Amino acid sequence: QAQQFNSDNYLSKPHGVSTIILTYGQRNTMLMTTFSLLPRWEFTFAGYLYNDDDDITTDDGYSTSLYAKYMVYENDSKTGGVAVKAGTGLDPGYLDGNDRVNDAFKTYWMNVPISFAFLENTLSWDIMPGASVTRNYGEENSTVWYLTYSTRLAWYPSSPKWAVVGEIYGSAGDLNVDTEFRVGLRWEPDQYTCIAVTYDEEFGGSQGGGFEIGL
Repeated sequence: QAQQFNSDNYLSKPHGVSTIILTYGQRNTMLMTTFSLLPRWEFTFAGYLYNDDDDITTDDGYSTSLYAKYMVYENDSKTGGVAVKAGTGLDPGYLDGNDRVNDAFKTYWMNVPISFAFLENTLSWDIMPGASVTRNYGEENSTVWYLTYSTRLAWYPSSPKWAVVGEIYGSAGDLNVDTEFRVGLRWEPDQYTCIAVTYDEEFGGSQGGGFEIGL
């Protein structure tokens, strides 16, 4: 259920399951593959192709991300829990402009997805605090430390198959970027398929992800 959303929930897919996620957006296109090679564990590789000039025929660079996720706890009703993620490379929303290409794979990070369900499971809330360090950042080649934050709320008004979803994410510390918001609709017709259409933008900025569709 992560898809183009930056926020994640606590769930790890069952042992032996692989997942492919493809997102096309105005800022970047993403291909993500996840493998549940061990019980409670997921291993993910993601690649991002950038489109900074609104011309898909030009080469605006790329970045990658590699990380692991471990489901630490799940409640008895299987509606909430806690996980830990760690890896290298970042979602494009956490780095500005050309730094997304130059510095994304110089970054190492950890975060903790925490999920809650409310109102008879019609509301699902994910909170994901984290911390990151980026080496050789910018023209001064400095090492910068910063906290990352992300939270997502999904409302299922009539069925568990579709939801209205909103999230906010950003960073604070040596590296500050404009906080971004993302809103959209998510449809899950069966256990194997999830489709989302969203709009992403910065508060007070202009380098958000724009319109995105993910499968």
